[in-house]
Amino acid sequence: MALSLKFRRYRSRRTRLHTVTELRAEDNCTLWLRFDDGLEGHVYLGDLVEDMAMEVLSDAALFRRVAFDPVSNVLTWSGGIRVDPDMLYRNLITKAGAALH
Repeated sequence: MALSLKFRRYRSRRTRLHTVTELRAEDNCTLWLRFDDGLEGHVYLGDLVEDMAMEVLSDAALFRRVAFDPVSNVLTWSGGIRVDPDMLYRNLITKAGAALH
């Protein structure tokens, strides 16, 4: 029994696909990001800010206090707000693909 619980625990761990290497908050709820594979660009988070839970980020000074937590591999703001960088990575990939077509 203990062995199966051990393997279940490891299976449930999320693999970190993309890591942020550089991060900058800009005006108008926009982040500039660079990932470990060299992909970089701007991501607009205004749609998330309109959500009730993220409403606190509508304050520009608070939005600029974004940080990257390398242990959990997420972007964080005060108040417990966390954003998965894989979602932002997919956004940049989609933009890059659209620009090629």
